[in-house]
Amino acid sequence: MTTESTVIKAPGEAAAERAGGSGRTGEQERRRSDGTVLNVFSHGFLAVWAILIVLPLIWLVLGSFKTDAQIGGSALSWPANWHFDAFGRAWDKGIGDYFTNTLIVMVFSVPLTMLFGSMAAYVLARYPFRGNRLVYYFFVSGAMFPVFLALVPLFFMVKRFDMLNTYHGLILVYVAYSMPFTVFFMHSFFRTLPTAVHEAAVIDGASHTRIFFQVMLPMAKPGLISVGIFNTLGQWNQYILPAVLMQPQSSSDPERYMLTQGLVQLQYQMGYETDLPVLFAGVTIAMIPMLVVYLSFQRQIQAGLTSATLK
Repeated sequence: MTTESTVIKAPGEAAAERAGGSGRTGEQERRRSDGTVLNVFSHGFLAVWAILIVLPLIWLVLGSFKTDAQIGGSALSWPANWHFDAFGRAWDKGIGDYFTNTLIVMVFSVPLTMLFGSMAAYVLARYPFRGNRLVYYFFVSGAMFPVFLALVPLFFMVKRFDMLNTYHGLILVYVAYSMPFTVFFMHSFFRTLPTAVHEAAVIDGASHTRIFFQVMLPMAKPGLISVGIFNTLGQWNQYILPAVLMQPQSSSDPERYMLTQGLVQLQYQMGYETDLPVLFAGVTIAMIPMLVVYLSFQRQIQAGLTSATLK
C-alpha cells in the first residue's frame, strides 16, 4: 500500500517560480541572440578578409596568362587565349637564378633554425638552472625589436667578417633572425611533455642527446611542423635583410639576389617597357611554392597551433 503526498505551494511561491523560469528562458534567448549576432559579424568579417586576399591573387595569376591589352581591358576576366610564354620570359630575365639562390639559402637556414631553436627551447624548458628565466627572456625579447633597428650595426658586423653578398652570411643572419620566435613557440611544447617518459629514458641509460633526438623531439612533432612552416614563410618573403646584405660590393662580385630582390630587379629592368605579364608571372612563380607548402601542411599547422593554445 502506497501513499502519495502532494505539496501545496502558496500562490506567491508558484508565481515567483513561474517568474524565475520565464526569466531564465528570456536570458537564454537573449544569450542565443547575442551569439547569433556575434557569429554573423565574425563570419562576415572573415568573408570580407578572404575576398581581399583571394581577389589580388586571382588577378595576379590570371594576369600572367594574358597580354598587356587584356590586362588593361579587364582585370578579373578569363584570358581569351592562355599564353604561357610570360613564364619563360620571366625565367630568362633572372627569376630562375633568384629562385635558385633563395632555395640554396632556405635549404640550410630553416633546418638550422629548427635545430638550434629546438635545442635551446628544450634546455630552457626541461632543465632548471640559475638564470634560466633570464636566458629565456633574452631570447623572447629579440622578437620585440624590429629588424630595422639593427640593420646598420648588422651590416658592419657582417662586413667585418667578410660575409657580405655570401650565402653563409645570409644563412647565419636568417637563423639569428628566426631564433626568438622558434624558442618562444617550442618552449611551451617541451614544458608540457610528460616527465615520466623523460625519467624512463634516463633510467634506461639513454644520454641527454639520445633523449632529445629520439624521445622528446618526436613528441613535439606538431610544434616543429607549425614553427617550421612559419619560419619558411617568413624567410622566403624576407626582403629587407637580403636587400642590405646581398648587394654586390664591386663589379667583379657576382649577383646573388634573393627572389624578393629579383622581383624588384625585374620591375627595374622593364623601365618604360610595358610587359606586365612577365611581372605577374614572376610573382606567381614566387607565390606557388609557399601556397603548396601551406596547403600540404594545413592540418598539421592547425593541430600545432591548437596544441600550443591548449598548453
